[in-house]
Order: sequence, then C-alpha cells, then structure tokens
Amino acid sequence: MIVLGAKDIEKSYGAREVLSKISFNINKGDKIGLVGINGAGKTTLFDILTGEQSSDGGELYWMKGIRFGYLKQGMKLDPDKTLYNCCLEVFQELLDMEEEIRQLEKDMADPSKNLNTILERYQRLQDEFAERQGFSYDSQIKGMLRGLGFQPEDFDEKISTLSGGQKSRIKLAQLLLKKPDLLFLDEPTNHLDMKAISFLESFLRDYEGTCFVISHDRYFLDAVVNRIFHLENKKIEIYNTNYSDYMVERKTRLKILWDTYNNQQKERKRQEEIIEKYLSYGNARLIRQGQSRKKMLDKMSFQDRPEEESGSFDLAFSPAVESGKDVARAKDISKSYDGSEIFKEVEFTIFKGEKVGLIGDNGVGKTTLFNIMMNRVKPDTGSVVLGSQVHVGYYDQEQRSLHSDKTVVDEIWDEFPYLPHYEIRSYLAKFLFMGDDIFKLVDELSGGEKSRISLLKLMLSNTNFLLLDEPTNHLDIDSKEALENALKDYTGTCFIISHDRYFLNKVVDKIILLEHSGVTEFLGNYDYYKEKTEGQTSEEEKDLLSKTQIQKDKKRAREEKQRLKSQKKEILALEGKIEIIEEELKALQEESLTQEFYENKERIEVVFKRIDTLEKEKEELYEDWFILQEDI
Repeated sequence: MIVLGAKDIEKSYGAREVLSKISFNINKGDKIGLVGINGAGKTTLFDILTGEQSSDGGELYWMKGIRFGYLKQGMKLDPDKTLYNCCLEVFQELLDMEEEIRQLEKDMADPSKNLNTILERYQRLQDEFAERQGFSYDSQIKGMLRGLGFQPEDFDEKISTLSGGQKSRIKLAQLLLKKPDLLFLDEPTNHLDMKAISFLESFLRDYEGTCFVISHDRYFLDAVVNRIFHLENKKIEIYNTNYSDYMVERKTRLKILWDTYNNQQKERKRQEEIIEKYLSYGNARLIRQGQSRKKMLDKMSFQDRPEEESGSFDLAFSPAVESGKDVARAKDISKSYDGSEIFKEVEFTIFKGEKVGLIGDNGVGKTTLFNIMMNRVKPDTGSVVLGSQVHVGYYDQEQRSLHSDKTVVDEIWDEFPYLPHYEIRSYLAKFLFMGDDIFKLVDELSGGEKSRISLLKLMLSNTNFLLLDEPTNHLDIDSKEALENALKDYTGTCFIISHDRYFLNKVVDKIILLEHSGVTEFLGNYDYYKEKTEGQTSEEEKDLLSKTQIQKDKKRAREEKQRLKSQKKEILALEGKIEIIEEELKALQEESLTQEFYENKERIEVVFKRIDTLEKEKEELYEDWFILQEDI
C-alpha cells in the first residue's frame, strides 16, 4: 500500500536548480536509504516532503490519516527538563489516562456518585490503557535511553548539561518512542557509538512502520534498508535492494548507459559520413539517398551523454621511506584526568604494513591514546616506542591543524613551499577545489571541504605511519570510497579511530578494542570482531524490542480485518495495476538501452508508442487512487 507518492517535484534556489521532476512511491513497510553527494539536495527533499519547505512544482500524495516524524538538525529541547522527563513527554496522553484511572478508583468509594457509570468508564480506560502499552512506558523509556548509550545515572541529568551529540540522541529517542507511521531520519547515526548504532539497527528492522533515511553510514544502510534512492544530478534513481547490491547494480547501469551512448555515437558518426559522401557525389540518385538517410537520422532518438557526479576526488598515499618491522609498541599505558581513570594496562604492537582499527565506547580515551603516541600527552604509566624510520602523519577529526585565517592555496603552499604554484593548483583541482575556490578562507569551508584539505596535506607529507582520527566524518559516500581505495593501496602502516563499520570492514585487517580495563585484539575486520562479541544486549533493550514485536503482531491483525473493506480492496487493485504498468515501463526502458534496439526501426516506433500509452494509463490510475484515498 502506497503511503506517500511524489510526482514531478522541483526546487531551485535562484538560478541554481536542486531538484528536477522528482517522482517516486513509498510503500507501507519500506525501509529506504536516500544517498547522494554532499549538496545534492537530500535534506531539501526531506524538508519538502515534511512541509518544512515548499516546492516550486509537483505534487505529493499522502495516505489519509498517516502520522510522520522528522529527525532533523536544530530541533529544540527544554533545557530545564531531565533526560527521562523529555522522553516521558511522548506518553502524555497515557499519563493523563492513568491519572483519570486513579481518580476513578477514588470515586468508586464515594457513595454519592453513580457506581455503574464509573465502572463502565473505568473498564473502558483500562482496556485502552493496556492496548496502548500503558503499563510498559517506563521500561520503554529506560530501554530506549540505555540502547542509545545513556546510563541509568544519566536519566536525571538536565538537558542543559548535555553536549550537542547527547541532545541529538535524546531527540532521536523521543521520535522513536512516538512510533509514527513514517519516519524521516536525517543522519540518525551521527553522535552514536557502535553499540548505540547496533541497537538502532535492531529497532528499525523490527519497526512496523515505514522509514526514509538519509545516511552516509553504509553498514547501517546494509543492515536496515531494502531500497536505495540515489539523488544524483537533480534526479532520483531507484534501486530495490540494500546498499552493497545497489553499488553493484549502479555500476552495471552506468556501464550499459555508457556502452549504449558510445555505440550510438559511433553509429551516428558512421551515418553522417555516409550522408556527407552521398551528398558530395553530385549524382541525383545518391543525393536523394543521402537526403533520405538524413531524414531517418534526424528522426532517430539518441540517448543523452550519461551525467557523472563530481563528488569523488583523486587520493593516493605514498611513503617516502620504509619503516622497520615494529612500527609502534605500547607497554602498560594508563591515563587519568582529575582522579578519574580513563584506561589502564594498555599494551599492543603494530607491525609494518598493518591496517589497524581502534574502536571503543565514546569517552573511553581513543583520541587520548593517539595524543600519547604523538607525545602530546604524557601517560601516567607506561610508554609508546616508535620503530626505526617511522614518520607519523596525523589526521585530526577536529581539523585543528588547519589555519582559519589562511586561504586554501596558502594552507597548502605554506606547508609545502618547495612545490611550484602550478603543481599545487593541480593537486587542489584533483581534490575538487577549482577556480576561485582556492582563494576561499579555510574558515569559510564546509566540514567536507576541510576534510579534503587535511587529507591532501597528509598525502603530500609522504609519511609511512598514518594516525587517522575519524577520517570519514564529513565525507560523502563517493569521497569515503576514494579514501578507502587509497588506504587499501597504501604500502605504509595505518592506525585508525573510526565508527564507520563499512569503512573498517573494507580497510583494516586488525581491530583493537579499547576499554577502561585495557585492550583486546581481534585479527580480522569489523565483521570478525562482531562475530566474536555479538549477543550482549541488555535486558531492558531486549524487553523494548520484544514489546515492539508484540505490538507489531497485534497491529498486523487489525490491519488484516480492515483490508476486507471494499474501498481498500479497490485501492489495492489500482496499486496492482500501477505496479504492472511500472514493470512493463521498466522492461521497455531497459530494452531501449540495449545495443541491438536501434537496429530495428519498426521496433523503435512500437516501443516508444507503447511507453507513451502506458504513461497516460498510469496517470489516470493515479487520479483514481487519489480520489479513493480522499474518501476513506
């Protein structure tokens, strides 16, 4: 059943067109990932769908009575409320109902009141309270807060004491507890550690509603979504699969498009040469043949040149010298701040050529450990010894090595003054800084642009031991893949702090888990680590997820009865017809991309006439569908 349909949505900001003729359907139960490079218009599309912005054109069709929730940046919280009470707001109707039930219990003892009326109201409220999970809201709140990384001692903390990341988690908790029919989530895994992300994945997989998610977390997308909407060059391409399969299918589609385009261009050039030859002979018969061929060529429909995204950049790390076999050895390291122990008894060895991932809960001291390795922070006990010929390059997630008052070109030139100006401009162009972009102040750059500058500086440094602190933060998916490929080809050694599990899976060959009591090593990628440690879910989290499943089963039973209504049967029948038409349209469009298609003129005419007829039929069916929805 379609819960939301979009048709020909358009949006521009001044002369810059962001969205053009965007059309799609979202079905009940869909889990959709919206991907695309930074600046493609993903959040703009969400704002239009949720009414935060108006579109310049197009229509939206909503299923009647649907409730949606939108997690976006900048949502406000009451600073004087506690974490628990912020989440308790979600259940205000249940709290009011519970208060009335308590009052009715008191009224039962009052002989001046009508006992039958009280009992009837009391029973009705009790049934509704139980049906709406009223007896479990406390465990739902606690399970949600624990699942998203808060401890019981945090529940009574005021919102005003929280960091920006913690506030974002509270907003996410509120939205998930409301359980709307359709969730719009804009980067929901930001500010979550790995345990919290795993909890969110489990929750959304069991969630009976519909989800539409903007995310650069590819592991999360693989775990949750069943469809990918790729927003590229102002249009949407739809893939009915998870992220990994979408990447394979996307490359296949692009190859077909380019092969078809190149073959058509070759054929066009061949025909034009024949026409030119015929027309130049001066023979009347050949001239007529040339003119006839030209008319036929003018009538032929040629595929436009496939558009390419400009979000990826060229990146390659190359160590200037080889290090010794033992790159870094940590022995019995401990560190405390203000009497509070961060970690202790940390010991490990990193060998030449290893790609090592450092993971652990937020606040466990991962960045502190990096600072100890670079002699920026002194440990309380122990030491780190770097091996022979080891030259360290550091990527700081806070970008503190950049100078906000410098221009982009000066940021690079001052660090590498021996490079000629034309070479620096060439490097900057490869990192997507073109024209006047190189004269922007660093302070004016976006997070993604600052990340690219830091990576370029690291690339030019020719170091052989890279310490990377959350290197994929602020990078879009294509840029992440450029970084992954560069690190896989890198012959030096890497030690990487990252919450990006997809990145860890592709790049690292060893995981070090940092905890307060020390470290544990896993000789494999993130999936290997997960296989060895999974199955550690708290009782309250399990309770919340099991209650979600029970509620899911009850609602499914109610919906089964509702489907017996005649109007909903008609809606389903219409949607079936729409689906059949869309499948035929898809098949015809795919046929038109094949190399053999343009060799059969009669087939070309038949196919495009059929596509035109099907588009008109689909339009009429949508009008009927919309009228029925309004009548429900």
